[in-house]
Order: sequence, then C-alpha cells, then structure tokens
Amino acid sequence: MLTIYNTLTRKKEEFKPLHPGVVNMYVCGPTVYNYIHIGNARSAIAFDTVRRYLEFKGYKVNYVSNFTDVDDKMIKAAAAQGITVPQLAEKYINAFMEDTEAINIEPATLHPRATENINEIIKFVRGLVDKGYAYAKDGDVYYRARKFKDYGQLSGQSLDDLEVGASEHVSADEVNKKEDPLDFALWKAAKPGEISWDSPWGKGRPGWHIECSVMSTKYLGKTIDIHAGGQDLEFPHHENEIAQSEAENGQKFVRYWMHNGFVTIGKDNEKMSKSLHNFITVHDIIKEVDPQVLRFFMATTQYRRPIQYSQANLTDAQNNLDHIQTAFDNLTYREQDAGNDEDQSVEDQLKTFRAQFITAMDDDINVQNGIATVYELVKYANVYAQQKQVSLAAIKAIKDELAELMSIFGVKLVASDNKIDDEKIKQLIEERNIARKNKNFARSDQIRDDLKKQGIILEDTPQGTRYKKE
Repeated sequence: MLTIYNTLTRKKEEFKPLHPGVVNMYVCGPTVYNYIHIGNARSAIAFDTVRRYLEFKGYKVNYVSNFTDVDDKMIKAAAAQGITVPQLAEKYINAFMEDTEAINIEPATLHPRATENINEIIKFVRGLVDKGYAYAKDGDVYYRARKFKDYGQLSGQSLDDLEVGASEHVSADEVNKKEDPLDFALWKAAKPGEISWDSPWGKGRPGWHIECSVMSTKYLGKTIDIHAGGQDLEFPHHENEIAQSEAENGQKFVRYWMHNGFVTIGKDNEKMSKSLHNFITVHDIIKEVDPQVLRFFMATTQYRRPIQYSQANLTDAQNNLDHIQTAFDNLTYREQDAGNDEDQSVEDQLKTFRAQFITAMDDDINVQNGIATVYELVKYANVYAQQKQVSLAAIKAIKDELAELMSIFGVKLVASDNKIDDEKIKQLIEERNIARKNKNFARSDQIRDDLKKQGIILEDTPQGTRYKKE
C-alpha cells in the first residue's frame, strides 16, 4: 500500500488517486530569469523520482510543471540585459530544458507558461471579483484572504501570526491600496514601460500565485491528485493557491500536498537560494561533475529531508554509483562464458529484492531504504558473477532488475565501453598474462603500471584478466 505524507493533514495517508490508474500531478516550476541552481534541481529531481515510481507502479501520470515567464524579477533581469521579457524567458527556458535533460529528468507532459494563459487568468480573477473574494484598486486586484475560512491551514499558521508577518512586508503604497495586510495581488497594474496586457482593470500582468491556480485546474481539472514543490512554497504561494482555487471552483483543490526539503550549503547548513547569493547553478556544476552523479546524489535522499551539498557528499555518491556500475559490468563480462541452463534460485531471489524495494518505496517514497535494497542486490550480483558456472538467463535477469530499479532514481545503467582497438595494448595484456604464468612478476607489474598510465585498468578475475578504461 503506497502512502504519501500530506502536508495539509501532516500525516501519511494511503494514496488513492481520484481516477483509478491515473495520477494528475502539478509541480511548481521555475521563474525563468536565470539558470536553475541545485536547490531548484532538488525539487525537479525529487518529484521526477516520485513520478517514475508511480509509473513503475503502473499509473499513467499526467505531469504538468509550469514556467513563470513574467514577474518583477524577470522585468528587472530583462532590463539589466537589454532584452525583452519574452527573450529572457526563451533563453532560460531553453537552458532549463538542456540542464534537466542532462540530469535525466523526464520532460513534463506539459510545460505551460503564464503568458500563454492570460485570457484564462483574467477570467479567473474576474470570477473571484464577482464572488466578492477579490477587489480592484487603482488597476491592481487583491484577494481578500480573511474571507476564505481555511486560510493558513496548509502552513499551520494563525491569521494573527500571518497578519504580523504580512504587515512587515507591505509597502506604504500597498497599505493605501489593501483592505488588509493579508490580502495578496491577483493582478498588478503595469508601470510605465513594463510588459502588460489589457484587462478590465487596465493594463497589467498576473500576480505570481494566480497562474498556478489557473494552469493546474485548466490542464488537470478542478481537483488534482498531487500538487508539489519546495517547502518554501507552502506559504504564501500554495496557501494562496488553495484560497483562490477553492473560492473560484467550489471544490477541493488538491488531494495530496507534497513538499521537498531544502538544499543546504556550508558548515552552517545555510539554505541555498538566489536571494542569499550562495547558490550553484546546474549549468555550471555539470561542467565539472558527472550529471549522473549529481542526479544519484540528490535522488537517493528522501524528498522531505534536507540535502547538504558538499564535495565530500558528491564523492560518496560517485563511489556508490561506481560500485553499482562495476557490479553491472561484472555481470556483462560473465555473459561471454555463461551457460544456457536456468537458475530458479536467482529468479526467486530477485522477486524477494523487488518486494523489499516496493515495501521501502511505498512508505512515502523512502528512497534511502529503496537504495539500501539495491545495494543488497549489488552484493548478490557480485557474488553470483564470481561463481565458476553461471546462467546466461540469470545474468540477464539480474542486469534487467538492477537497471530497472536504478531507472527509478533516474540513473541509466549501460555496459561500460571497454573496447580497445590498439593491437599493441592487446599484445601487452597477453604478454602480461604469459609473464604471470611464468611468475615473472616484475614484468607483469611493469605492464600493469604502463597501461594504467595510458588509462587502462586491469582486473584479474577467476575467469581471466579484464580491462576497462579509467
């Protein structure tokens, strides 16, 4: 039984989608004014892993993730670069797609943009005004937060506490416009020279929160199964989405709210963010770190837990991934001398590993326990590969199981390319084999060292000498 921790109820609940066999899932995407940092990537990786596991379980997942392609940050960044807001958006949307492809994130079923849904946003805002949940003032439109009876429920905050926090962040201009400090913008009047669209309230653009309410319900329905994003979105973004959507649609907005933990950095475990200027972009890091290692590092921490980004932790991830890849290569190597007999004991053991994996992952996508099962499978694979006689069918079954389970973490296992075309290198390997047979260990060691300098690593196994590129 799959359970998911629901932020709204603060407990694990049995997962039952609204429509059997189908999951409608919305994940808040980036504001595209810069390259994504690994804090942004954490959310994308965490929920791509959730999606992959749901698909492994047999669900059809409709996965929608938006691009915020107009807001204050984008207007400021476009002006600084001397380009238009749409040009800025196109630049960083393309960069997002390239960076997420590198870390093996499946493309969303749909990546809608705020600017593609202006008419629907205006219609949605007008509906809230007509119902008395919103009001216009000098070209802006604000939502009456107190009018929504459950406001604050998602973030677990009282209206009084929220009012204090809101009062500290409201400008003098907004004080004169808002009926209440808690009220938030649905539509913002355009300043001179800003990108804008015509509306019943004058030229302007959407507020940040309204776009996700509009796009999630437009593309997935008035009630969606899963809405996900970073913990920093619980308030105000997701709190406001609930208020807007349920006031307009009169239905429960989301069945399960999922929020991922932060990425921290430095000895003080400070949250990584652009506002704190302590971020590292995926665009830069994958120039130095294997994207598969970054993916593996982030995908194997349970989504609600924080991740500490450090070189030491990346190195651990590299070593663990190398260990898994070596086991896969060990199996591939034994295919050349494997027999055609069947091995029922292997099939039975693989069923046990799979059951253990599913039990772990069904507990709120507990990837840490899930990968622990994979490590046990790796140990089993290495022991089997060392047997004097092995079954080709069993070898392939173990490889298939290992590859499938690792694919849920977004890691592709393929046989390493160890092909060596240089005949001189092949001759050296053969010469070393003869030297070892004749107990000429000095020559054997010299050949090993010479090949290592050329990037060729030798491994002596009961089945003969293996080689691979370093």
